[in-house]
Amino acid sequence: MEKKYSFEDFVKIIERLRAKDGCPWDREQTHDSLRPCMMEEAAEFVSSVRIYHKSGSAENMREELGDILLQVVMHSVIAEEEGLFTLDDVVEEVSEKMIRRHPHIFGTAQVDSSEQVLQNWDEIKKKEKEGKSWIESPLWEIPKELPSLTRGPKVLKKIDKLYEKAPEREENAEKLRQAVNGLAACGEETEKAQIEKLLGDALLGLCEIARREKISAEQVLMDRIDELIEEKEGK
Repeated sequence: MEKKYSFEDFVKIIERLRAKDGCPWDREQTHDSLRPCMMEEAAEFVSSVRIYHKSGSAENMREELGDILLQVVMHSVIAEEEGLFTLDDVVEEVSEKMIRRHPHIFGTAQVDSSEQVLQNWDEIKKKEKEGKSWIESPLWEIPKELPSLTRGPKVLKKIDKLYEKAPEREENAEKLRQAVNGLAACGEETEKAQIEKLLGDALLGLCEIARREKISAEQVLMDRIDELIEEKEGK
């Protein structure tokens, strides 16, 4: 009978790879060296969802989730070796977080819509972040490592909520038109810095539209690129 592996078996496999007589490559890895791997695996899982919708096969999705789990366990094992925290600590903290951020399920709070759930989530999250020494400001807590089309709407949302009201729809549309018209008017003599400024303003304007409409700008562009490829390959 083929052996069935449990989660505990998997953790032991990773610990074995990290042992003194384990795999040389795995033993050399650190939190820093594995950062590109984590980003790549997350992207590959997102890709696997698209593959599932096109092919109907969930095999790739299952495989990529396993690769993400590998990253989670590897980082946790390294952290335990460093005396920082354990995998049990990770599970404990995320479990407590889910219970704390869902008082309408695990407590007595009442909600009427998913919008209210998200509002409560943000308020609870804000309280959790208070006094955290690594958070420079509400804006800098949004990771710089996020793709800019994902980070942009999040930063704009924070600015709108904490500092100043976002421009009205027509005001934002006018700024976007000015940026696009400026780009269209650029000639060979236009300085690159000016083009970059106009392009940045246009992209921020698009991020503001995505924020207002609750649309993932990153996903929209990704889908449109795929459509473009299919259009060209279909010729």
